[in-house]
Amino acid sequence: MKALHIACASVVALFAAGAAAQTPGSIEARAKAGISKGLDWLVSKQQTNGVWSSAQNPALTAMPAWVLSKSGLERDAAAVAKAVAHIKSCVQEDGGIYVVVPGRRGGSYGTYNTAICMTALHYCDPVGSVRILQKAREYVASTQLTGEEGGNNGGFGYEAASSPRAGGADLNNSAWVISAMALTAGVEESRPVDEKRADIDWEAALGYVDRMQVKAGAKGADPDDAGGFLYRLPDRGLPSSTIPAAPQGGADARSQISNLTSVAMQRGGGTRPPLRSYGSITYSGLLSMLYARVGRDDPRVVSAIDYARRHWTLSENPGQGQQGIYFYYTIMARALSLLDVDALPPVKDGDAPIAWRDELIEKVLSLQKEDGSWVNDNNRWFENDSVLTTSYAILTLEYAMRMFM
Repeated sequence: MKALHIACASVVALFAAGAAAQTPGSIEARAKAGISKGLDWLVSKQQTNGVWSSAQNPALTAMPAWVLSKSGLERDAAAVAKAVAHIKSCVQEDGGIYVVVPGRRGGSYGTYNTAICMTALHYCDPVGSVRILQKAREYVASTQLTGEEGGNNGGFGYEAASSPRAGGADLNNSAWVISAMALTAGVEESRPVDEKRADIDWEAALGYVDRMQVKAGAKGADPDDAGGFLYRLPDRGLPSSTIPAAPQGGADARSQISNLTSVAMQRGGGTRPPLRSYGSITYSGLLSMLYARVGRDDPRVVSAIDYARRHWTLSENPGQGQQGIYFYYTIMARALSLLDVDALPPVKDGDAPIAWRDELIEKVLSLQKEDGSWVNDNNRWFENDSVLTTSYAILTLEYAMRMFM
């Protein structure tokens, strides 16, 4: 507990300092230039029907629309309008925003697609999408997994609990839902008086998030994982850190299970290897706690921040290498922006605090290609889709630049 108290003191000191540190003008100017170049590239890749990447996953169109929403340029507003029209065309009778693809392995990813589309509509068309958001909130709330003792209870997976493809809860989908429901809560104020307001069970959702965090001294846990989060609880003998997540790329998560079984065996020496936390999912857990209004001085938040500073790196997604590194940058920027700090406590006593905004901006800009795009050579979670990774990269810069609060 001594280490936790030290970390808590350091974090509280940083909160007290507030947002006094400012991004130097040279970094700010280069970041704006990088964003502008990236937006030019994104707009050039939009299809005439408003779609980016795949019409079967509206979330992949919602992501660049979200990125473009802060541009202020007439050209970008037109691109957003076309994207919004496509997203709205995917609204189903049950209120979900997804596309039914008969026979597709993994189903429609109804919960995942709806949550990300809700987020995009919140930023891109808040007034014109009120009724759609109200119905989407009803749909998402209905997909929460409830009635279980521990385990998946309170969490969210790719599909509704009633779907034969539900597959249990995971922290990535749960984080998307928790943030979307928090962001769109205001639409309930204009709901017709004869309708019941829609919301998730926040206590159960937070309980699920809490179970995903590795507690110091937990049986079978590596002490280095303390404060970090798991993607999900054990599933079919696989450790949570090896089960692929469609929300980071829209792929069919279960298609890789057979290949991952051997990896799990190698890591753990049996069918139940040790559970391991990793970088991007830890920031998803932190983001979820903050949107669930857990206090910044809560031991769970402090422990997550302590994990983040102990595992601080921008050269890889800790625990995953190059897999999902652009999503790692994005979820880091979103979580730390919501936390409202400009620096993390130093890794070693006497070192300077970690100026995450400046370091993250510099790193992302260094990876931008000449044409304005970004791409990951590692295709885990489909990060070789340059539209997806460019959206992640620009969103990272925008959050680091305080364009989203």
